[in-house]
Amino acid sequence: MIHGSDTPTTDAGLPASDTVPRIAAFMQRASIEATRPTPAEAEMLRETLPSGAKIFLSAVPNRPHDEVVASARAIRAAGLTPVPHIAARSFPDSSGAGELLARLHGEADVRAVLVIGGDLASPAGAVLGAQQLIESGVLGRSGIERVGIAGYPDGHPRMSDEELESTLVTKVAAAQSAGLEVHIVTQFCFDPKPILRWLEWLRRRGIHLPVEVGLAGPTSLMAWMNYARRCGVRASAEALARRSGLVKHVFNAVAPDPIIRALVEALPADELRELSPHLYSFGGIGSTARWVAGAMRGALTLDREDGFLVGPKGG
Repeated sequence: MIHGSDTPTTDAGLPASDTVPRIAAFMQRASIEATRPTPAEAEMLRETLPSGAKIFLSAVPNRPHDEVVASARAIRAAGLTPVPHIAARSFPDSSGAGELLARLHGEADVRAVLVIGGDLASPAGAVLGAQQLIESGVLGRSGIERVGIAGYPDGHPRMSDEELESTLVTKVAAAQSAGLEVHIVTQFCFDPKPILRWLEWLRRRGIHLPVEVGLAGPTSLMAWMNYARRCGVRASAEALARRSGLVKHVFNAVAPDPIIRALVEALPADELRELSPHLYSFGGIGSTARWVAGAMRGALTLDREDGFLVGPKGG
C-alpha cells in the first residue's frame, strides 16, 4: 500500500474524482413519487425521465378506484412503470383489494405495488394492516409479482423502534412466503446518519433486500419542514437550519444532495448497488423530475460543502 498520496479521498477511501460518476450511477436507479399525475404531467415525465423509470402513486384516502387505475394507465402509456400504493386499512376485506389490484394489473400492467397500512384513524373493515393483506395471498392472485414494504430509518410517530423492527421482519417473511419479490421503501429522512445506522442494522439481521431510500425532492425549506411535522419525521427547523448543505439555497430551493453524496461516499460499491433513491415530489413532480434527470445524466458539480449542484454547469 502506498501512503502519503496527495489525491483527495472520500470517507470511504475512494478518490474524490469517483464521486460524480458514482452519484450519477446511483441516481440512474431513482424512482419518483406522485399523487395525482395528470395526463400532461405523465407526458412531461415521459419527456424527462428514461423509459421504464418507476413512478410511485400515493394512496389518497377515499380516492375512487377509477382515478387510481386511470393514473396508472397514464404512467404506463408514457412508457414508465407505475407502482401504486395500496393502503390496506382502506379496504373492507381482501377481496375488495383484489378487485383494485386485478384492474391495475389488467388495465395498466401493474406488477409491483407498495403495501402500507394507510392513514385512516380506523380500518374500513376487516383488514387491519399491510401484513394481513400480504398474508391473504390476494396480491399474487391478482398478478402482482413484487411488493414494497415500508421502512423507517428515522422512527415512527406512533410506534417504538422495537415494534418497527419486529413488524418489518414479519412483513418480509410474509411476502417471501407468498412467493413475492420484496423490496423496502423508506420514509424520507433529512440526515444520512440514521439511514446508514438503519442499513447496518438491516444487514446485521441478514436482510439483504433492495432498499429505496426515501428523500424529499427539491422544494422550499418551509415545505420540507411542514412535511416533516406532518409525517412525524424527527426533524426540526433548528436541526434543518444547522445542516448548511441542505439550506444553501434557502431563498430558492433546498435539495437532498448532501444526503445522496454522503451515502455514495460512505458505502462500498456492493452495498450501494442494493440501494436506490426514492424522491418524494413535495416541490412538484416537474421540478423533482428535472432535478433527478440532471443528476442521472451526471450534469452535476460537487460544491465546497457536502453536496452537489445539478444544472447546466454540471457534468
